[in-house]
Amino acid sequence: MSNIRLSISTIFMTMLILLFSQSTLFAQKTSLVNLLTQQLGVTETQAQGGAGSIFNLAKEKLSPQEFSQVANSVPNMNDLIDAAPKKESGMGGMFGGATSMFGDSGSSLEGLAGLAGSFSKLGLSPDMVNQFVPIILNYVKSSGGETVSNLLAAVLQ
Repeated sequence: MSNIRLSISTIFMTMLILLFSQSTLFAQKTSLVNLLTQQLGVTETQAQGGAGSIFNLAKEKLSPQEFSQVANSVPNMNDLIDAAPKKESGMGGMFGGATSMFGDSGSSLEGLAGLAGSFSKLGLSPDMVNQFVPIILNYVKSSGGETVSNLLAAVLQ
C-alpha cells in the first residue's frame, strides 16, 4: 500500500513540475508578443515582426556587449529578429549618401526610415513604430532593468 502511495505522489509531483515548466516556457515565449497584440490590436505576426525590426535596429546601433544586455532581457530575441522583414539592398545605398551628408542625424534618419519600411511590409502604418516603442521599452525595463532599457531607448530616439 505504501508503494502505491509513493507512486501516486511521484506521479503527482512529476505532473506539477511538467505543468509549471510548460507554463513558464509559454509565458517567456509569448509575454512581449502578447503585450503588443493585446495593447495594440495587431496580429501575432505583426507583433513579432515589429518587435524584431526594433531589436534589429538596436543590434545595428549598439555595441555587441550592449546588445547582449538587451537580448538577455528578452526571451527568444533571435526568433523576433528573424521575424522582422528583410531589408532591401537597394535602400542602403540611397540612405548611405544621406548619412554622409547629414552625419549622425542621417544615420538616425536611416534607422527610422528602415523601421517605417519594415512596418509597412507587415501591413502596419509607419506611425505604429511610436506605439510599439514604449511597450517594448517598458517590457525591457521590467525584465532587464532601467540601465538596459536606457541603452535601448538611446537608439530609438
